[in-house]
Amino acid sequence: MGNAYFMGIDTGTNSSKGVLMDESGKVVALHATTHAMTNPKPNHYEHDAEKDWWGDFCTISKALIEKSGVDPKDIKAVGASALGADCLPVDKDCNPLRKAILYGIDARATDEMAQLTEMYGEEQILAWYGRPLCSSDVMPKILWIKNKEPEVYAKAHKFLTGSSYITAKLTGEYVVDRFLGLASFNPLYDPKTWQPVPKYCEPICRPDQLATVKEAADIAGTVTAKAAAETGLAEGTPVITGTDDSGAEAISSGVVKPGQMMLQLGSSVYMILGTETLVDDERLWREEFIVPGLCDISAGTNAAGSLTKWYRDNIFPEALALEQEGGSDAYQTMMEGVEAVPAGSEGLVTLPYFAGERTPVNDPKARGVVFGLTLSHTRAHLYRSALESVGYSIAQQIALMESHPEVHLDRIIAVGGGTQNPVWMQIIADILGKPVDTPLETVGACFGDAMMAALAVKHPGFESYASLTSFIKPGRTYEPDMEKHKVYETYQKVYRALYESTKSLAHTLSDAAVKE
Repeated sequence: MGNAYFMGIDTGTNSSKGVLMDESGKVVALHATTHAMTNPKPNHYEHDAEKDWWGDFCTISKALIEKSGVDPKDIKAVGASALGADCLPVDKDCNPLRKAILYGIDARATDEMAQLTEMYGEEQILAWYGRPLCSSDVMPKILWIKNKEPEVYAKAHKFLTGSSYITAKLTGEYVVDRFLGLASFNPLYDPKTWQPVPKYCEPICRPDQLATVKEAADIAGTVTAKAAAETGLAEGTPVITGTDDSGAEAISSGVVKPGQMMLQLGSSVYMILGTETLVDDERLWREEFIVPGLCDISAGTNAAGSLTKWYRDNIFPEALALEQEGGSDAYQTMMEGVEAVPAGSEGLVTLPYFAGERTPVNDPKARGVVFGLTLSHTRAHLYRSALESVGYSIAQQIALMESHPEVHLDRIIAVGGGTQNPVWMQIIADILGKPVDTPLETVGACFGDAMMAALAVKHPGFESYASLTSFIKPGRTYEPDMEKHKVYETYQKVYRALYESTKSLAHTLSDAAVKE
């Protein structure tokens, strides 16, 4: 009997990444691609699902098979994850009817949030969500299509999220996992039966336009002949339901019990902390997590890597030019001099709301601020302040989580591209005043997808979610410098006051920009 392999492919905001893992948990092949997120109007963020999602999946799948030399028949199961809380209408042949409306960064449906809140009442909304409606909810996005694009709405066979679309392209089955479906599509599904609720669907969409809810590691179907030809996979290969990228990455970092937190530093920040019960806080999110019986309290920002990318493209153009000419990585060049700048950037504080913000303010009209500039500040100060601002945001959200007595935080595991910057990681640990662990290999969400694929077919060694932690090897731990932490506490207070101090002005600017 030959070796068994498991494939996982994840689609993110600016790139997609895939892994082929053997039955010992060893990575035998990796491949990544990039794609573009479009911003056609203020607060509108989109992907071309056919090109960016399915196209990337096919490219990566073929590359993994070619790089590894593995016989596709030895790939025993496949898992996919993608951006969560998207909204993609497709026709009966699973062809996209428009570009995909992205997750919480897309805040176009503010009118629909107000419409739904008026329809159901604030108390009912709070009972469903534990918070007001926000841009990470899919229901207002579907209603936006109904209100603004009736010709698209009329043709819609299903309203899908990213992982649902990819799994449908692979298998012909329309499914969504419990974690993503019950949270992002709330209250369109009954949380006990997982079936659509006709009376709640009626103002939004037909019940049959929603996907079937399954567990993330359930077998959704098998690879069709058409999908096999496009991906290089063997026809009949089992495919799991899949989930969103942050959930899959949390699994890959060991969030399988209460007290474990994943800190995902990608284009945005996403934080998932395992809890024993649902914890309501209108400034944050809470869900029943992927692992059966485990809940979570979570938070998500709009800027982290996207903020550093903005600095690269606009403030450090020569660093990007140097990289393009074959020189050092642009982000490495940008760090020159940053470590020499003292904690607190000598009185400079950035509010990283360059694309509005999700938690804890839930304000698409929020604006970025660089506060405290003097003639003595340099680009290094500006950039360090931007990096520190992400740490301040994380600290603010952890403090909100820990304000609930039933919540405990035992360990922080950082993952994502940001972990490749050790200075940034140390800044975050110093601001938090808590140790921050990183895994030995930061393969990412695709590794979680591959592990869940192995779990789905009950391959030996992958019998439970708890067993998956044995395949996660510890890496570096960043211990906080408590003297610097004391310095940061002063700046943290300024950071927390900046939003409220500039909120009305930011709204005035945002409204004026829309009118223009």
